[in-house]
Amino acid sequence: MLCLGIESSCDETALALVRDGRLIDSVLATQIDLHALFGGVVPELASREHYRFIGRLYDELMRRTGMKLSDADVIAVTRGPGLLGSLLVGAAFAKGLAVAGNKPLVAVNHLHAHLLAVGLERELRWPLVGLLVSGGHTHLYRIEGPDRFIRLGRTLDDAAGEACDKFAKMLGLPYPGGVILDRLAAHGTADRQLFPRPYLRSDTLDYSFSGLKTAALTWLKAHPEIVAEGNLLQQRGLDTASRALQDVCASYMAAVVDTLLVKLGRAVDHFSDIHQMVIAGGVAANSQLRAAAECFAADRGIELMMPSGKLCTDNAAMIAYLGCRLAQLGYGHGAEFESVPRGRSIPDDAGRLKPFFGEQ
Repeated sequence: MLCLGIESSCDETALALVRDGRLIDSVLATQIDLHALFGGVVPELASREHYRFIGRLYDELMRRTGMKLSDADVIAVTRGPGLLGSLLVGAAFAKGLAVAGNKPLVAVNHLHAHLLAVGLERELRWPLVGLLVSGGHTHLYRIEGPDRFIRLGRTLDDAAGEACDKFAKMLGLPYPGGVILDRLAAHGTADRQLFPRPYLRSDTLDYSFSGLKTAALTWLKAHPEIVAEGNLLQQRGLDTASRALQDVCASYMAAVVDTLLVKLGRAVDHFSDIHQMVIAGGVAANSQLRAAAECFAADRGIELMMPSGKLCTDNAAMIAYLGCRLAQLGYGHGAEFESVPRGRSIPDDAGRLKPFFGEQ
């Protein structure tokens, strides 16, 4: 089965072709440089950029692969969560292709796609525990198949990636802050007593990072010299960072990583039938988390599955992969499906897979 995947949930426009779980090719246009001017993603600009890029990316993908719309068996598109304007651009394009080619359509949950992206590189064995860590989400799941995600915990406030980005902004680091924070932390030594591990006394598997952010802000107010240095790094270059700045970055990252893995460990230990765990999402590319997770998995004797860096960030390959798996199970959507912005639950309303205009 050949699936065309379309991703436009935030500030990356991407398309990919996946055949039976194997990536054929993908194309992507990023908006990082544009949004860096504003210190974060501007939703209206993001949707306009998707509209500007999506048609030419489709043409480029088809040219590079020698494929035509008629070759695709199914079209998959990100339904949500994400920025509503951005999601609508991708959904409208996907629906247009489905009409033009009378192809089946699958609307994909972006979070689930992140968690199964590693299936493009390694074999998944159900059931498994998945930790999704991104700028907007920190969720724990028991995953029993491509269509069976049981949420065990979630963030109650800031997501882990958001907590990192906000700390970087407090330091005056350039955008994208979480990436810069990781680079500085890699050269520092963590003081594990400096910042708290928040919400670990709770007997739930939920996360909360607001307490960590508050503690970090309090510490920075007492150390204005660190903030002053951070504000100058963009002009001076990251290689000029002092050991003190590197150490505080390492300390903050250690608090985030420890918190993530403690709750993940509780989830893994709760089930006796789990032999794999997945950590996915944009923060899964963080070098501190990857190193700590490898030790964590080795200590527990469980197989760790983490996507390669290119599959951690938003991409269309993961959308096409999950779309293909769902289509193989017979799931599909009609033109009536709605895009779902962040903050709303995505309904489980997939029906029988069929051509866009019904039976051929």
